[in-house]
Amino acid sequence: MKKSVLFIVCLVMAVIVSEKLFSQQTAVIKIDIDRKISPIDSNIYGAFVEPIRTVVYGSIYDPASPFADENGFRKDFIQLVKELKIPVVRWPGGNYVSGYNWEDGIGPKELRPARKDLAWNQVETNHMGTDEYVKLCNLIGAENFICINAGTGTLDQARHWVEYCNVEKGTYYSDLRRKYGNEKPFNVRYWALGNEIDGPWQMGQKSAEDYVKFAMEAGKLIQLVDRKVKLIACGASDYNPDNGWIDWNDYVLGHMVGNIDYLSVHRYATEVLGQDRSFSGMMSLGMEIDGKIAVVKAQIYKAMMKSGSKRPVYISFDEYSGGGDNLTGALVLAQHLNSFIRNADIVKMANITMLSSLVGNSPDGDYKNATYNTFYLYSNYCHGTALDVYTSCEKYSNDVFKDIPYLDVTAVLNEKAKVLVLNVVNRHETNAIQSDIVLQTGAFTGSATVRELNGKSLTARSTKTEPAVSVTNKEIKLKGNNIVYSFPAHSLTQIEIPLK
Repeated sequence: MKKSVLFIVCLVMAVIVSEKLFSQQTAVIKIDIDRKISPIDSNIYGAFVEPIRTVVYGSIYDPASPFADENGFRKDFIQLVKELKIPVVRWPGGNYVSGYNWEDGIGPKELRPARKDLAWNQVETNHMGTDEYVKLCNLIGAENFICINAGTGTLDQARHWVEYCNVEKGTYYSDLRRKYGNEKPFNVRYWALGNEIDGPWQMGQKSAEDYVKFAMEAGKLIQLVDRKVKLIACGASDYNPDNGWIDWNDYVLGHMVGNIDYLSVHRYATEVLGQDRSFSGMMSLGMEIDGKIAVVKAQIYKAMMKSGSKRPVYISFDEYSGGGDNLTGALVLAQHLNSFIRNADIVKMANITMLSSLVGNSPDGDYKNATYNTFYLYSNYCHGTALDVYTSCEKYSNDVFKDIPYLDVTAVLNEKAKVLVLNVVNRHETNAIQSDIVLQTGAFTGSATVRELNGKSLTARSTKTEPAVSVTNKEIKLKGNNIVYSFPAHSLTQIEIPLK
């Protein structure tokens, strides 16, 4: 009997020890600077703004604020956002745009009509209209990306909006713009042909057939006004279990390839988890983004092959959410940006929902919140060429995804600056992960800069005096072509490595 008990105890101990050893297995990250995916389009660091509640009024535009400039924009907000180097801002919607008449938002503000916004059950004053949005973009150094009303709107409204923005002078709407104080055209380059028109929540919802008829004509008229513009067709957003969203995209692409430059993708990834908001669940959301991109990429390639068109079509991932102002949300955002980098060959535009979500707001002034810090690391340091990285590490599974790597890794080669930037999200809630980073071509030189984003709590929100996350910096010495590094639990680590 005693021997049997001893045998069982030894067996259990052996299992525990073996699991312990397995959990401490060293991960391997291999980087070959010749394995290039594609140049990264800086437009993946874009943002989206829609006048919902305080998203615009009070946060961005607030003439009554002591922080307001002469145009009513909050100077504290503008200064912080400028540091993010956002290249493009999509506006004014969103669901809002499907009931919006752009002419309500021009001219003297005291004469602009207040309208009931049916999308968000609010009153819209129209004090932030076309001229103000263009001014906002100019202040932060971003291009304009306008979404037209393809719900209740008309073809004339679409073409007249382009005329107001892009024609220099000599026509009714261009001269109206000049009358209202803007002599030079705005030269808006990006025009979306509607927002989420497949969704039953959308004013003026359309079938794929009806949408294509409208969008083809709207795109034709827009380009007759200005042939230099880029057009974004409305991809599916109604992700029902029957996967009808795939049929929508196939139909739109099948009829519009050759006449468009992008297909929009919207995905608020937490929807795939149902009610699960556990840390391990949230850390799997990068898998959802990768999956949606893979499907749409294949659909685009299929449509291109069938049509024979030489006009390229890319993904504009122009609505997604970082997941909240806390450490968990900051790491969810990092996974989205990693996915856009990994898919740099097809994702050429992305716009986070919302621009104002990147900044914390308080009566004492705006501040850098959790998502701000993540976004800053990518928008400031991740430019160049995306590399195809090999990663071998432990994995986990949940009810939605299988074989989720604990390390989410991307690498960016900046040949101009002669640096390699490695981005690593450790999805593990409690364990650091020891890793061998191997440069398979070339050699490391000098010292690398390490920027680590982390926090004490997974869910605490930022305040002006107590940030939810912090970014610490340090230098590590390099020798040869191998780095041994331990990535802390629940962290984003960015390593900037100089190359010979």
